[in-house]
Amino acid sequence: MSDTPFVANRRQFLATTAAGLAVAGLPRFAIGAPTRIKVGLMLPYSGTFALLGNNITDGFRLRLAELGEKLGGVEVEFVRVDDESAPPKAKDNAAKLIVKDKVDVLIGTVHSGVAEAMVQVAKEEGTLTIVPNAGSNRITRELCAQNIFRTSFSNWQANHPCGDVVLKDGHRNVALISWNYAAGKEMMEAFKESFTAGGGKIAKEFMPDFPKDEFQAYLTEIASIKPDAVYTFFSGGGALKFIKDYAAAGLQGKIPLYGPGFLTDGVLAAAGPAAEGIKTTLHYAHALDNPVNVKFREAFKKATGREADVFAVQGYDAASLLAQGLTAVKGDIGAKKALYAAMEKAEIDSPRGKFTLSKAHNPIQDIYLRQVKNGQEVVLGVAAKAVNDPATGCKA
Repeated sequence: MSDTPFVANRRQFLATTAAGLAVAGLPRFAIGAPTRIKVGLMLPYSGTFALLGNNITDGFRLRLAELGEKLGGVEVEFVRVDDESAPPKAKDNAAKLIVKDKVDVLIGTVHSGVAEAMVQVAKEEGTLTIVPNAGSNRITRELCAQNIFRTSFSNWQANHPCGDVVLKDGHRNVALISWNYAAGKEMMEAFKESFTAGGGKIAKEFMPDFPKDEFQAYLTEIASIKPDAVYTFFSGGGALKFIKDYAAAGLQGKIPLYGPGFLTDGVLAAAGPAAEGIKTTLHYAHALDNPVNVKFREAFKKATGREADVFAVQGYDAASLLAQGLTAVKGDIGAKKALYAAMEKAEIDSPRGKFTLSKAHNPIQDIYLRQVKNGQEVVLGVAAKAVNDPATGCKA
């Protein structure tokens, strides 16, 4: 489907709005810093990724509450859109928030395909955007821009270190399985890059369509080809279903299961014994013993009744990053050059540990090796320190 009608309609709207303000004799921008900013939350609140969207939102709001319900001295008004993890709706949803609702800041999203489309609109309109999850490599590579920031990870960053982990565990022949969409493809490619460079072989790749969660046929074939291990990415409801199906197929304990930490984060309790033994790499682990994480987990549980996870952390850190930027400009969201400069230089004291941002505005962060033992996510160590995405193609 062509983007032309969308762009034309949006441009016509902007031109009409500007003309209307001029005719009315009203200024387009208020003099001085505003007392309130409008934050658009473009996240999934239904479907497979609903829990992720809610945890990101609640993590952001928890940090806002800790800061006295203000960021850089200004109050925050929220506008929410359920993006339904639907790429065909992404540009219209982003335009609604930016053009119609006139948000000052856009926070989103989870699904990489949705995020790429959203970022394209935000980049064109110059709206400050913070990505609190979607790991699409392109967001901080080809699509990078001065107004686009990320507080999560790149798909390369979270998966590349695990190739070395699997090799060190003695596995040389591995099967891959993930959803056939942007995130799944990039995560598998990142793992393959390091794994094959170290001499590993890929037995076979399985890529069911998103959000398909009927895994039995794939698991039957995996059992028949008998790889040394399986590397997988699923998240949310799909991850829970895969973990349970893997155990039910009799593969648990026979063929070791690896993946990025999204495989177990947020679903560990529901997965129960089926998750036992799974090894993952991620930029966060709930068992990290640092004061910020301990306080954060207690506060999140008290506020929501749920256990915190990596998605809540990423929402929490999005608020911290925005707060640092706004504090530097005394709440003046219009002082974009100074605002972006302050955000670029920010050091975030996160539940994951302190991190800074790369020139492409992606976190530079440690990637932890975790394993499920006795129903708990145990940190085995650091798989790779200060991992920085290559930012190939970024010209911002």
